[in-house]
Amino acid sequence: MALFWLSDEAWVAIEPHLPRNQPGARRVDDRRVISGILHVAKVGCRWCDCPVEYGPSTTVYNRFDRWSHRGFRLKLLNALVDAGAVAKSTAIDSTYVKAQRAAFGTKGGRSVQAIGRSRGGWTTKVHALTDVIGRPYALMLTAGNVSDVKAAPVLLERAERMRYLLGDKGYDADRFRCLARDAGAVPVIPGRHNRTSEPSATTSSATAVDTSSRTASAASRTSAVSLPAMTSSPPTSPQAWHSPPHWPSGSE
Repeated sequence: MALFWLSDEAWVAIEPHLPRNQPGARRVDDRRVISGILHVAKVGCRWCDCPVEYGPSTTVYNRFDRWSHRGFRLKLLNALVDAGAVAKSTAIDSTYVKAQRAAFGTKGGRSVQAIGRSRGGWTTKVHALTDVIGRPYALMLTAGNVSDVKAAPVLLERAERMRYLLGDKGYDADRFRCLARDAGAVPVIPGRHNRTSEPSATTSSATAVDTSSRTASAASRTSAVSLPAMTSSPPTSPQAWHSPPHWPSGSE
């Protein structure tokens, strides 16, 4: 199996934001361990099956778990996104992630988890905004039974300045179109077949469908790494997180 390694460009962007002067034993090679975390997220293997080239699997998992609880990964991603995403054309879409049996049982029950019953059973939905070349720069979790158009206004508050907002028919709502225009964007959203009136002027709906498909694919890949959860009804102030404009790339 080909291994994933952070490229020199990605490491130069990440390294200045790593924690310093932490208590405890000196950390082993950060670049190697972070590459191991991304490898597990990429291939979907168990932590105990992480290749030995990344070091002990317990070290890789403990680093992931510890930094997740401290919120370090969120701080890192927010710092990197300050470089600015190319959001002239922003696409919005969502994808489902099936919740396994082990996902239940946290303190507070399902009220504090982004898990809801949908057609596919118990699922979590990942909502994403991507920039002009398909890099996700804002992500949000909701329960799987939360509709796209219901969660979209909350996610739109996290959007960068944009000229066009592209989405599929799931976002065809007059109120959401107005919100997009208020944000200074032209909504490029095809109308539903049961619309009683034509939507306001937009550009090609085929462009919206094609770009939305790529957005869902990016959100699906990103969902392999845990994200901050939201309740089934999006709150007024969402807990959304940003991903870096230069998504970590590596050589295999």
